[in-house]
Amino acid sequence: MSIPTHIEELVNLKRIEGQIRGIQKMIEDKRYCIDILTQLSAVVGAIMKVEENILHRHVEGCVYQSFSMGSQKEKDEKVREVLEILKNFRKY
Repeated sequence: MSIPTHIEELVNLKRIEGQIRGIQKMIEDKRYCIDILTQLSAVVGAIMKVEENILHRHVEGCVYQSFSMGSQKEKDEKVREVLEILKNFRKY
């Protein structure tokens, strides 16, 4: 199993970038608050999906590889790394 590159997420991130530009235009055009909030919610959801995809590939790739071929120290590091990132996800 190889280290993930996350290239697949560039399409999603570019789409999100376009959504952000659209929200900026909505604000410039003084659009209705609820319409802006709806678009912001869509962006947050899209970002969370990218985050989920990258975490999934990290666990399937990097963490799995560490557990199948790594030393005990590497395994311990990967477990601490995943627990730390999950703790940080709960902050928002």
